[in-house]
Amino acid sequence: MIDPLTAMAAVSSAVSLIKKASKTVDDVRSLGPLLGKYFDAKHECTKAVNQAKKKGGSNMGAAVQVELELMQQKSFEEELKMLFFQSGNADVWQNIQIRVAQMNRDDAHNARKEKEAAAKRKKEIAEAVEAVIGAIIIVAALGGMGYMAVLGYGHCKESRECGF
Repeated sequence: MIDPLTAMAAVSSAVSLIKKASKTVDDVRSLGPLLGKYFDAKHECTKAVNQAKKKGGSNMGAAVQVELELMQQKSFEEELKMLFFQSGNADVWQNIQIRVAQMNRDDAHNARKEKEAAAKRKKEIAEAVEAVIGAIIIVAALGGMGYMAVLGYGHCKESRECGF
């Protein structure tokens, strides 16, 4: 995992590259690979900031970093949206937004399914451990009872009180 500052620098670098390229290209579609890199960098930045937050540190520091980065990204994405609209590709932008929303729903659904599967595995393991512990207790109890019976039979046999 990269640190948040490096991740934010990658996002800023991608933004700069896209802004330079957008001035020289005729068709917004040629920006596709650069836009992909930007959104990948944005995703990595979000993960890095969240990971840094989990490791501790100042809530204020994390909040400032996140909010400033989000503000820059929102501003850039508005510029990007306008680039699509001005080039006559508003429908493409709308389709991108629809696809992103669908992919986010799919990701959330898959994450929920994975969480449920992990909980189910954890429950199955706990049940298996309980069954093994129960079996060990039963075997130990039966073994103890058998041992006591053998001792009792031996004592009985020595004292000739058994009636055998």
